[in-house]
Amino acid sequence: MKTDAFALRHIGPRENDLEHMLKTIGAATLDQVIHETIPSDIRLKSDLDLEPAMTEYEFANHIQKLGNKNKVFQSYIGLGYNAAIIPAVIQRNVFENPGWYTAYTPYQAEIAQGRLEAILNFQTMVIELTGMEIANASLLDEGTAAAEAMALLFDVRSRDQKKNNINKFFVSEEILPQTLSVLQTRSTPIGVELVVGNYETFDFSSEYFGAILQYPGKFGQVHDYTAFIAKAAKNEIKVAVAADILSLAKLTPPGEMGAAVVLGTTQRFGIPLGYGGPHAAYFATKEEYKRSMPGRIIGVTVDTDGNRALRMALQTREQHIKRDKATSNICTAQVLLSVMAGMYAVYHGPKGLQYIANKVHASAATLANELEKLGLQQTNTAFFDTIVIKANAQKVKAIAEQNEINFYYIDENTISISLNETTSIGDLNKIIAVFASAKGTQATTIDSLSETNHFPENVNRTSTFLQHDVFNKHHSETALMRYIKMLERKDLALNHSMISLGSCTMKLNAASEMLPLSMAQWNNIHPFAPLDQAQGYQEMLAKLEQQLNVITGFSGTTLQPNSGAQGEYAGLMVIRAYHQSRGDHQRNIALIPSSAHGTNPASAAMAGMKVVVTKTLENGNIDVEDLREKAILHKDNLSCLMVTYPSTHGVFESAIKEITQLIHDNGGQVYMDGANMNAQVGLTNPATIGADVCHLNLHKTFAIPHGGGGPGVGPICVAPQLVPFLPTNPVIPTGGENAITAISAAPWGSALVCLISYGYICMLGGEGLKQSTEYAILNANYIKEKLNGHYDTLYSGEMGRAAHEMILECRPFKEKGIEVTDIAKRLMDYGFHAPTVSFPVAGTLMIEPTESENLEELDRFCDAMIAIRKEIEAATLDNPNNVLKNAPHTLMMVTTDTWNFPYTREAAAFPLEYIAENKFWPTVRRADEAYGDRNLVCSCAPIEAYMEN
Repeated sequence: MKTDAFALRHIGPRENDLEHMLKTIGAATLDQVIHETIPSDIRLKSDLDLEPAMTEYEFANHIQKLGNKNKVFQSYIGLGYNAAIIPAVIQRNVFENPGWYTAYTPYQAEIAQGRLEAILNFQTMVIELTGMEIANASLLDEGTAAAEAMALLFDVRSRDQKKNNINKFFVSEEILPQTLSVLQTRSTPIGVELVVGNYETFDFSSEYFGAILQYPGKFGQVHDYTAFIAKAAKNEIKVAVAADILSLAKLTPPGEMGAAVVLGTTQRFGIPLGYGGPHAAYFATKEEYKRSMPGRIIGVTVDTDGNRALRMALQTREQHIKRDKATSNICTAQVLLSVMAGMYAVYHGPKGLQYIANKVHASAATLANELEKLGLQQTNTAFFDTIVIKANAQKVKAIAEQNEINFYYIDENTISISLNETTSIGDLNKIIAVFASAKGTQATTIDSLSETNHFPENVNRTSTFLQHDVFNKHHSETALMRYIKMLERKDLALNHSMISLGSCTMKLNAASEMLPLSMAQWNNIHPFAPLDQAQGYQEMLAKLEQQLNVITGFSGTTLQPNSGAQGEYAGLMVIRAYHQSRGDHQRNIALIPSSAHGTNPASAAMAGMKVVVTKTLENGNIDVEDLREKAILHKDNLSCLMVTYPSTHGVFESAIKEITQLIHDNGGQVYMDGANMNAQVGLTNPATIGADVCHLNLHKTFAIPHGGGGPGVGPICVAPQLVPFLPTNPVIPTGGENAITAISAAPWGSALVCLISYGYICMLGGEGLKQSTEYAILNANYIKEKLNGHYDTLYSGEMGRAAHEMILECRPFKEKGIEVTDIAKRLMDYGFHAPTVSFPVAGTLMIEPTESENLEELDRFCDAMIAIRKEIEAATLDNPNNVLKNAPHTLMMVTTDTWNFPYTREAAAFPLEYIAENKFWPTVRRADEAYGDRNLVCSCAPIEAYMEN
């Protein structure tokens, strides 16, 4: 046993399990299984050209040395990114804790109550600080949140505005530059015209439906927007405000000024800079816009017994329901980061946040005073944390960098300095010394901070916030540690048992991949730091792009999209730019099979394309003749085909090369959805099947944690003709020579978590990556055969094999009164998270075990499914009082004095012998979705609820 081989630790089945597993599925060798699964004409003819696999120890040393090439300067660059202190209790118990980072999106509410409460805290924090009525469970970053605000305001235009095609959107010239770039990307395809200007000279014309303002402005100026928003409202113009959330502990909330949407980032609430991400954006709006709000909302409801329960609310807004009518393609948030930001607010409470905000502002005020004493002009008339100094930028920059300090240099005579929570009096003295040296004068030394507010009284916050119990009782480390642990125990994550979600791939997030995220050399770099200070990052990101090029067979990669849905959008926008560069502006038809992910049609609509749905056959494959007919019909306007491979039904379609050629013959490009790329790596690739672009879910195929619903990274890899159009960034240029504008805010998206995928690839190497794919396919087919005779598999390949996932038919069980949801809930009693429910086929379960699950876990899962099948047989349509309809069974339910069920407590809670050894108890019974949507509550109870009568 080669104990230093990472593949040995990553791949679950042991060598001596292989013979038994192959015998079960009726194959002589693993090669035979792969031959019977993947069509031979798309198999790779050679091994992946990657460097030999590193051991975990070698990778640890390598990543440390690479990290040492990054220079961790004190960065006062600002522009929406500020150094923050991560409370150690949150770093250790959330950020570094697999109980939190290996959890899945909380679709199964009964086994996600802890995470749901943590996100509810986040929503409450956002609502209270912004002065708004409703908030969602986080978005991807500030730039994309601003784009979502624009789309929401466009969607909720008045009837007359829609009738008259009112499409102008005013953007304050004080908006962050990266936000403006994302707005430019997102506005054009949907027909919104951006007008950038000075808010003080805006004419409130009836041609505008909305506006966005920055608060404070990009270089720190604080304005009172109350009059502007009131005048806009009179002219039917709704206003969004991008606000620094820490400043709202001191400044009047935009909600109190009348804003329709407030958005921003929560990065400075205890989230590392990480060279740009991942960071949780926030988004808050008015109750009346709740059905147009993007992303997820956590709401309060009751369970079967009438007890309080939490769940994801208003699910009819999700893309798989609305498809091309969706206003957004968002299917991910940044949940792990929003949990951290919410815990930061819980730990510090309202007084703590006010203390931190006061200290930051006092630091900025003190620095402004001292620099003015040196004879330098500070131009902001009102500010929170950022001042603007008139000085010789070239001279200051040279001295500052010698002292390992970064400022933002607006022009040759203007310097912006953004202070933060980490700034000490010693740091202020260093800054003062830099400017004194540049001016050739003696620096003064300060030993205390100014107490003066440098903004007018009318923007001084007077309203209270965060008076709820949860924000006022966990301020010691012991208290917060126990609160976090209490919530963690309510959640079933990958550290407890297999999460066999089809299409959502819950891979192992190996500890050796995760450790670098806590290293200061990696998590303390500002995304707009000079490139020579981020050489470790530049090497790592370039190498990761090259590795992904090799794996996909493509020529170029951008890591900027920070979710799979963003990757879809990026791929389509690059295709759009390619067609336009050739004068084919009319090419706007996207062919999408009816079995596609719901985000596919939503992304196409957002990219300004018209969706034409193509049929699928009874066996789940694309109807090639229908596709041919529609490709030829639309050949003059065909932009692309969006195809998932292997298919959403878990099958490698043998006609794939014919399909891609058909699209090319009619002038289109092929976009391959990379959701199932983990069945391709090392065995085939998108280039080989004839695709032109694919997005990759790094949180699926390449082992980034799901984190309860994010972080995600969705890079796109492209063929040579699309490389010139890869996206750029306005502050740090990236992408191709004809780059489209930004897809997300940071130049390399969520760069910090790219370390995980880099480690995954480096430690597996080409052979290990191939083995991982082979064992993923083996594990899936093992489950398929073990369950054969108990459950029918809906679709199989031409030789009877599943790919890496399969769909189990559950619809006939309705004759017994059993729905697929009952199976999902009953699995909780057996200690398992349900597979994917009712996607892509209603009334079915989609199972994907991944390569990391060992034989014992696969057998436990199969035993549970077989036991449930027997329970289904015992059920009757006329008597719903059975173990399936009543699942899940909570500890309180099983230990109560009264037991009015026709089965034993043991059958309810311990139906198989292995369960008693490691019992997981759901903390609530079934959540009542309808009740929660009728009585929508998306924040903690008001303070009155905690008061004694």
